Amino acid sequence: MADAAWEPGEALRGLAELDDDRAARRGYPEAVYCEGKTPEQVAAIAAEVARLGLRTLFTRAAPAHAKAVLASLPDAHYAEGARLLAWPPEPPAAEGGRVLVVTAGTSDLPVAEEALLTARHLGREGDLVADVGVAGLHRILGRLAQLRAARVIVVVAGMDGALPSVVAGLVSAPVVAVPTSVGYGAAFEGLAPLLTMLNSCAPGVAVVNIDNGYGAGHMAAQIAAPV
Repeated sequence: MADAAWEPGEALRGLAELDDDRAARRGYPEAVYCEGKTPEQVAAIAAEVARLGLRTLFTRAAPAHAKAVLASLPDAHYAEGARLLAWPPEPPAAEGGRVLVVTAGTSDLPVAEEALLTARHLGREGDLVADVGVAGLHRILGRLAQLRAARVIVVVAGMDGALPSVVAGLVSAPVVAVPTSVGYGAAFEGLAPLLTMLNSCAPGVAVVNIDNGYGAGHMAAQIAAPV
């Protein structure tokens, strides 16, 4: 466990307390959710990460947040589309099973990339298959060998959210379903696909929150952990 005498750096007092024991306790790195924080607050957190040498993911990072992080961690990897920064920039050596991330459409890619990068930085091999939604079932059926080689599959979809059920009916691996806020009015910013996924008739589908690529990637990494 963490040293009871540890105290946050002066810049973090009254602001945040990093979970410096998470890797030892859970086997996975700290994560900082940037949305809702000011760039100055994120900068102070990043400075503390640098001081501690703490492997960390920064999620939902806008360009201003990224600039703040890079000031203290200049070699951090920033994936602008996924709104994610990782430090150190290189993932740990991969072990365990393979994570496959699948999107229904190209518009789902930012959430899918967040899931993929999260899984990789948690120590799993990962691949991405994009734009294979149910409007053209031949596309997902053409990927059966790749689907069946995965230890766990993250399926990211907006609109009607039907793809996770289709995938789960084709494979023995568990499926982590991620509803996205992609779609026209009656998609209700992701609520419609969320309800579809929760009501999947295919067993073996677990559902995370709307647009929660980080949560899906983390869950997939845990499922695919070495035995």
